[in-house]
Amino acid sequence: MIKKTACAFVAGAVMAMTAQSAVADGHGEITVGYFLEWPMPFLAAKASGAYDEALGMKVNWVSFETGTAMSAAMASGDVQISVSQGVPPFVVASSGGQDIQIVDVAVSYSENDNCVVAEALEIDKTSAGELAGKKVAVPLGTAAHYGFLRQMDHFGVDVASLQVVDMAPPEGAAALSQGAVDFACGWGGGLARMKEYGNVLLTGTEKQELGILVFDVTSAPASYIAENGETVAKFLKVTADANAEWAANQSPEMLAVIAEQSGMDADAAGASMATFEFPTVEEQLSDAWLGGNAASFMKGVADVFVGAGSIDSALDSYVDTVNTGPLKAASEM
Repeated sequence: MIKKTACAFVAGAVMAMTAQSAVADGHGEITVGYFLEWPMPFLAAKASGAYDEALGMKVNWVSFETGTAMSAAMASGDVQISVSQGVPPFVVASSGGQDIQIVDVAVSYSENDNCVVAEALEIDKTSAGELAGKKVAVPLGTAAHYGFLRQMDHFGVDVASLQVVDMAPPEGAAALSQGAVDFACGWGGGLARMKEYGNVLLTGTEKQELGILVFDVTSAPASYIAENGETVAKFLKVTADANAEWAANQSPEMLAVIAEQSGMDADAAGASMATFEFPTVEEQLSDAWLGGNAASFMKGVADVFVGAGSIDSALDSYVDTVNTGPLKAASEM
């Protein structure tokens, strides 16, 4: 496990500079994972070529449907950086021994990750106990899975009594629309479609009050960060600049580009982004996020997954899975 020490980061930066000289010949490139139907400011920078320019190399972008698929792609070496990976998939991978680290908080979105119950059942938070024995679509090992487990625990519904089907949000929405499942959990465009056929049990605010945080991170293999610290820092700087531009202007022009890049229309993208929060670099480095709370929260997620039988064991601590070195470097660029 690579510790987040200054010397490790400096050594990584030196190696990255050596790598950068090879990149100058035009041979260097990097592959980055992201989600479609998940509109974020970084997509405007993706479209403008800002990442390629800042990194001095070609950035290849590959879309995924779940954060668990991102973990697999990073493990195989096919992807070097994943943007907006959910914390639960990250926790599942790191708990299983995959040496990956968090380098920034991509987005916080309590309102944009939830479970939706079929309208015909007429079940809400006052009658959620009636979900026992029902069939539910859940993308396993994701933020939606964690939120589902915590909500069922809150409502006293035994997960063992449910028929849980592993489905990505778009498939879950389709199954809910066809009456193939009684409720479904997901995010983004999938969640928006689910809501056309039912209702949520708890609002984002109600979930936060129960300690159910929902946020995504930018993650990368620890070995890649150690060897390419400067590249990672430059990547995070472009992301931070895009977030700052969105926070300052939220221009229709920028929204149009983000929508196009995420495969959505502008209205749908705008509606999703209205439920998103993009913490500043300073906020991310504070105790509320990567400075302390994130590692504690991940331990809580891992323990819930162990209790649910979703993973075999949890790490004693997740402090070493957070590497703030590149983000600190980005803040000084």
